[in-house]
Amino acid sequence: MGMGGFPPILPSGGSMAIAAAPARIRFNRLGVLIAGLTLVGLALPFAAFRANRIVPGAGRTILEALPLQPAILLSLALLVMAAIAVVRTPLLLRLLASLAALSLLLVAMGRAATFLTPEGDALARISPAAGFWVLLFALAVLAADALAQLKLKPAYRIGILALVLAGLAAILWSGGLSDLSVFKEYANRADAFWREAETHVLLAFGSLLAALVAGIPLGIACIRLPGLRATTLNVLNVVQTVPSIALFGLLIPPLAWIAFAVPGAAGLGISGIGATPALVALFGYSLLPVVANTIIGIESVPASVGDAALGMGMTARQRLLAVELPLAFPIILTGVRIVLVQNIGLATIAALIGGGGFGVFVFQGIGQTAMDLVLLGAVPTVLLAFASAIVLDALVEMARQPTAEAAA
Repeated sequence: MGMGGFPPILPSGGSMAIAAAPARIRFNRLGVLIAGLTLVGLALPFAAFRANRIVPGAGRTILEALPLQPAILLSLALLVMAAIAVVRTPLLLRLLASLAALSLLLVAMGRAATFLTPEGDALARISPAAGFWVLLFALAVLAADALAQLKLKPAYRIGILALVLAGLAAILWSGGLSDLSVFKEYANRADAFWREAETHVLLAFGSLLAALVAGIPLGIACIRLPGLRATTLNVLNVVQTVPSIALFGLLIPPLAWIAFAVPGAAGLGISGIGATPALVALFGYSLLPVVANTIIGIESVPASVGDAALGMGMTARQRLLAVELPLAFPIILTGVRIVLVQNIGLATIAALIGGGGFGVFVFQGIGQTAMDLVLLGAVPTVLLAFASAIVLDALVEMARQPTAEAAA
């Protein structure tokens, strides 16, 4: 009621003014899951202590694995991170906070390794336990979700990847993680590590290059010769269905015979075991995506574009090189992405036939029940595949923009 018991004067519109409702807190469903994983990670053992490299480890929680102040700081930072994940906060804040938390988590793990290692004990091994991996997964999902929703331009995504890798390199270069058992394994095998890294890269990228040299002309031939298309794709599909280790094994007898029977073949590096059968097998797996994407890319070129090129007096070869292949390039590049990520993973299996690569450490670690040695081979493989996928995804998107404008 107004003054003197009279009703309040209504606005000119004839309706009572309603007070603005308080803003409601909006929750993020994925953030709830991430917060739950964070709480689970905080409850699980953060680090594992082992008297030597092969005995089972004893778990240590964050409060046991770190001095009191760093343990409290890390726990509070992760709880704040969980709160940011649960509530619908700005995407850039979520991305920056998750990257900062990931850096803090890595630094804390290195600090835990130093704290838990007895002074002067060269045999003790400290490795990440289940809680660390759960927390790492939760923060990585949060960062990936923020990146996906931000829809950054390709150049920005590559720039963020470069910054993340530079930050990781700075942490490694500082020596803050040197007391972790996986880095003790690296210290004992530094020369072998970089030798196998070079082999792994050569296997993955060499087989991709060979597949591009052979696959793109083969895809063009399949378009020009319809009878060749069905046969080629069927054969390549059969190759894809053969398990990798079986294909490596099937290549050993013929390559061993060539090395024995053909003069000079052994001198070129051809042998039944080693990098040669691994390279041939990876080449075989690479052909189908390259050939198929070449066919799809060229056939997706609008007919009107081909007619315009024909009207300009271009020959079939000129249309192919100046019009069809440039417009098909983004789709061909998508096939390159598939092949490279696939081959980085498959190159690990090459170690079983003496092909080298990061798989050497993976299978040595399995044979010795030394999981840190497994990580020495597995983690670089995952990082290499992840970085390659991000870079090639960005390149595909960058290639599609001028192609779409030209097709329009």
